[in-house]
Amino acid sequence: MRARVWQGLAVFAAGLLTLTSTACGGGDGAGGSDDFTVGLLLPNRTTPRWEKSDRPLIEKRVKELCPGCTVDYANADDDAARQRQQMVTMITKGARVLILDVADTRALRSSIQEARKEGVPVVAYDRLAEGPISGYVTFDGAQVGRLQGEALLKAVAKRGTGKDVVMMNGDPTSANAAWFRRGSLSVLKDRVIISRSYDTQDWSTENAHTNMAAAIAALGPNRIDGVLAANDDMAAGVISALKSARVSNLPPVTGQDADLDAVRRIVKGEQYMTVYKPFDEEANAAAEMAVALGRGEDLSGIATTTFDSPTTPRIPAVLLTPQSVTVDNIEQTLVADGVYTVGQICVPNLRAACEKAGLIR
Repeated sequence: MRARVWQGLAVFAAGLLTLTSTACGGGDGAGGSDDFTVGLLLPNRTTPRWEKSDRPLIEKRVKELCPGCTVDYANADDDAARQRQQMVTMITKGARVLILDVADTRALRSSIQEARKEGVPVVAYDRLAEGPISGYVTFDGAQVGRLQGEALLKAVAKRGTGKDVVMMNGDPTSANAAWFRRGSLSVLKDRVIISRSYDTQDWSTENAHTNMAAAIAALGPNRIDGVLAANDDMAAGVISALKSARVSNLPPVTGQDADLDAVRRIVKGEQYMTVYKPFDEEANAAAEMAVALGRGEDLSGIATTTFDSPTTPRIPAVLLTPQSVTVDNIEQTLVADGVYTVGQICVPNLRAACEKAGLIR
């Protein structure tokens, strides 16, 4: 009798070990350690890069690194409450790791804390998130701002009409907005006159248009010598407001993200510059972090530095280098990297401008 009891316990223990191993994804290949879900949460659809570039690049790289993995995708549409629910849903469905670009830096802190309690590591993507994140991938925000400030200084000096500048900052709920602004001001401070400065909710074209219309009403259409717009969507709103005010000699306007419409505006002479951030580098680093964390590995072979958030010190981080793009180097940057073809940029109504820029010979 005792032998049969011990035999039964041994069979039960073996079954328990098998069940535990399966639940933890033990083994190699499909159904093993590479058979897990990576949750990908992006903040909005108004910025073209998220859907057109970042999502497919991340999905592709995760599959290359981990053929048995799946990517579960959700977009918050600028709604922090929706993003919180998306996180809960992904964790409930069994995502082993999350790549998160927060819709609201502070609003998602408690959700990240809950993810940690559930044993689901979070990689902050492009924007720093508060809470116990396990990794962070972005472009150096201070350098983004410096590139914008340096380009604007050069353009304002070349224009030679004055030094009155309007600052069109990003959404104050994003940590990146303050980071970009500090970088810009490190260059512009004491060298131009900051006549007006605005925060732009949702980084949106419409809100930037409203803010710029207010600046024009306060300063007059001919007293604005340059505009530091934090990204390309906002640059579009700034330029549309200037056109609505019938400003014929547009002041230099900066941008960021190298959106196709912005590149076309640069060719036309409406926008002075944008900041190009090679999205494949950022997407690859995030995917590599997520797959490593999903496999229970540390990030020492991926992270090149550490970064402190308001809540978490020494987060393993990758800070990538952005590039300034003006009409003079579109071909050497965006075209050379395969982001856009000359044909995509030089639509028929831009042919003359493209010839002048040297894109069509």
